[in-house]
Amino acid sequence: MPSQKRRIVILGSTGSIGRNALEVVAAFPDRLEVLGLAARRNSTLLLEQVRRFQPRWAVLTDETLRSRVEPDTFRPTVLRFGESALGELAQESTVDLVLVAIIGAAGLLGAWSAIEAGKIVALANKEAMVLAGPLLLQRAQQCHALILPVDSEHSAVFQILQGRNKEELARIVLTASGGPFRGQTRAALEQVTALQALNHPTWHMGPKITIDSATLMNKALEIVEARWLFDVAPEQIVVLIHPESVVHGFVEMRDGAVFAQLSPPDMRLPIQYALLYPERWPGPAKRLDWWALRTLHFEPPDVETFPALELGYQVARQGGLSGAVLNAANEVAVEYFLQGRCRFLDIPRVCRAVLEAYLNQAEGRARPSATLGEAERLSSLATPSALALSALTLENILAADHWARQEAHRWLSS
Repeated sequence: MPSQKRRIVILGSTGSIGRNALEVVAAFPDRLEVLGLAARRNSTLLLEQVRRFQPRWAVLTDETLRSRVEPDTFRPTVLRFGESALGELAQESTVDLVLVAIIGAAGLLGAWSAIEAGKIVALANKEAMVLAGPLLLQRAQQCHALILPVDSEHSAVFQILQGRNKEELARIVLTASGGPFRGQTRAALEQVTALQALNHPTWHMGPKITIDSATLMNKALEIVEARWLFDVAPEQIVVLIHPESVVHGFVEMRDGAVFAQLSPPDMRLPIQYALLYPERWPGPAKRLDWWALRTLHFEPPDVETFPALELGYQVARQGGLSGAVLNAANEVAVEYFLQGRCRFLDIPRVCRAVLEAYLNQAEGRARPSATLGEAERLSSLATPSALALSALTLENILAADHWARQEAHRWLSS
């Protein structure tokens, strides 16, 4: 750690990751300094955070708040508005590290801006890597930026691999709690409510990621993230259900040795590791109680009941714009479910329908709608060939995201 404080910006400071990050910052006043905070529309909590940590800048990306939030109430912090202000904040010359904690595809702009500015990027937004993994990594190399994973599973694998020969790696094992519906049948899941799905047994997270955990879509996206972050083939990534959420990841070496990272389910630890990287210090995260730890359970995932997992492998194999398509369809479906406008199992259904429509067009095949079991809904899907065959550029990623959202809305509204 350099003698001076590491100056950081938190994009998504009012969310679960952002709030945990500020607890870490508060524990290290001599090592971390907040220069900027950004939120979408929670101006009340953002103001509380500004008054406590006194950053130079704050951003509200929701433009509708410009006429309703008085910038003078934030002084001496400078309050800015809009998506463009987010990118500007990430590129401020005095900033050392940008924590990207914005949920969903919206986090891509902040991650891209920080990478272009050559920052240390603590990436808690898996969607950015799902949408644009190869592009982000290529740009990071060109701009001498450093990407540090904050997801507990990817942080675990990253920590294990430090100082090890990448060529000796055989497999990566990502663990999943199984969510609130572990062990239930597909028939039982047809009628579950959003309230039931939000009741996660081990983690306390925002609503979107909690629903993703319940469908195992969260793990599907993490498969794609791991594929790009660690430059491994999809076949080298394994998912295990681990309800205690104590082991966050395994790495199996080619000689059969297996290394694991263990800690209580507390996001403050991977956040701290990224913010203070490469050093370790005593912090606010919970410690493992070895005397209370009796057994650890592991089991293979039930892919019949939770079909979202296979979509992650499909996207990891396909690459291209398929990550943007899957993520966009999922974001729309989760929003519908939380609003009570679709069923729980409709989430993987619409994701598969939209993804298959894109992939079949990209491969020049007719859509095998009978195999999807949703012929009447797929009839509305019409992927433009130009989109399906487009190169992986930021512009094309955003176009694929837009298209997939439209198709998901059409599928669900029918």
